[in-house]
Amino acid sequence: MTLIADSTELAAFCDRQATAEYIAVDTEFLRDTTYWPQLCLVQVGGPDEVAAIDTLAPDIDLSPLFALMDNPKILKVFHSARQDLEIFFNLMGHVPGPIFDTQVAAMVCGFGDSVGYDTMVRKLTGAQIDKSSRFADWSRRPLSDKQLNYALSDVIHLRPAFEKLKRRVDNSNRAEWVNEEMAILTSDDTYRMDPETAWGRLKTRSNDPRYFAILKELAAWREREAQRRNTPRNRVLRDEQLFDIAAHRPTNADALGRTRGLSRDVANGRIGQGILTAIEQGLAIPKADCPSPPRKPDLPNGLGPVIDLLKVLLKMKCEKHEVAQKLIANAADLEFIAADDNAPVPALSGWRRELFGDDALALKNGQLALTTRNRKIKIVPLASNGEAA
Repeated sequence: MTLIADSTELAAFCDRQATAEYIAVDTEFLRDTTYWPQLCLVQVGGPDEVAAIDTLAPDIDLSPLFALMDNPKILKVFHSARQDLEIFFNLMGHVPGPIFDTQVAAMVCGFGDSVGYDTMVRKLTGAQIDKSSRFADWSRRPLSDKQLNYALSDVIHLRPAFEKLKRRVDNSNRAEWVNEEMAILTSDDTYRMDPETAWGRLKTRSNDPRYFAILKELAAWREREAQRRNTPRNRVLRDEQLFDIAAHRPTNADALGRTRGLSRDVANGRIGQGILTAIEQGLAIPKADCPSPPRKPDLPNGLGPVIDLLKVLLKMKCEKHEVAQKLIANAADLEFIAADDNAPVPALSGWRRELFGDDALALKNGQLALTTRNRKIKIVPLASNGEAA
């Protein structure tokens, strides 16, 4: 086992990886009590050696690691990379690349929706992963041998799993499918925590533009406060409290103090003043400039069975082509397709349209039908009179 806690040793290790075609990368971090993830360990698996880099070691210089992650000639292999890449984005100011996410590749190759690392490795290599240290406190030092074994095993087994997955992707001519997902995953915009867009992540049912104007200001204030204090946003205010405040629009501390779970002391203090200022700003936005509620499909009565048929078609197509349903369309996408032939959903563009979208439109428009034969769903093309072609 190799644990690197020294800048000189880290620089030498990274130099040895500089000629690698690819490296496997994983991280261990904590985020239970902070807004920004606290990076505790980075595991790197090169062609001939693996190492765990102690990012909490005193005075360690991580710039050789960042240079390695930035090397455009080395493919960086992760499994379920989004949180790992967010960490590097926060530390480096941009997303490293190029990237290959084995979870996405596994979805493309028929391993199901969001397949777990241990399941993927077991199916591809037969190795059994010991996950007993998954919830360890990675900020405490010294790290135990069991923790290091666990951490390093992730990149040790990721290398052969990646190589087998890469061959499957190439042999099935689906590299472009993976590349399309990698473009989203490696975009800096994916990881920017812009307070002004924080409201868009909230799930609420109101259709009142003024409500959304206030909610937008409240969510932006909460995001800035959480970032300033480096605390989870729900420890500043819970989502339900944001919704309640946006709906009732208190204009003074006494009224704000009647919000469920918000004490009068908080309402009368700095936090309360920040909330009231956000409400005031939301109320001051001209009606014409208020944010529009998130678009939802206008589903005519009786469209439910059409959506159910689209679900059957999606399942059939994904089983036939061995690709995860989640990668093609979700329930909301199917509702949009049922309501609108030009719905702005991924399933109606690119390779997804070829695999599913064109037939989905034909099914809803009466140009094909579904039947069963030998206990399997079959597609039946229909003539313009509705009869089998």
